[in-house]
Amino acid sequence: MRNEVRVLLEDGQEFVHGFDSAEAMSNEDGRRWLDQEFLRMDCEPLRASGKVLIVDKVVVVAKAAGAQLLGDAQWLAQFARASVGAVGRPTVVVNTKAMTASF
Repeated sequence: MRNEVRVLLEDGQEFVHGFDSAEAMSNEDGRRWLDQEFLRMDCEPLRASGKVLIVDKVVVVAKAAGAQLLGDAQWLAQFARASVGAVGRPTVVVNTKAMTASF
C-alpha cells in the first residue's frame, strides 16, 4: 500500500512525499520524532489552552519547517514517515495557510 504526505505552504508551494507502508514509523516513533522537531524548532501550541494534539504538531512542524526543510528530500521523508505513523492514516494533507491537516 502506498502512503502520501502533501504539504501546501502559504505561498502556494507544494511538497509531496510518497512511500510504501512498510516505511512508515510506528505510532510511538512518529510521535517521538514530531515531539523532537516541535521542541527543536521552538514551536508554539495552536490552542489557547496549551493542549497540543498530534495533528497540531504535524501542522505546526510543517509550518516551522517551511520550504527550506521541506525542500530537503531526507527531512521531508522523515516528516512524512513520522506523520503517517503518528496519525495512523495512509494519506496526510497539511495546509499551513489554513493551519489544518486532513486525512
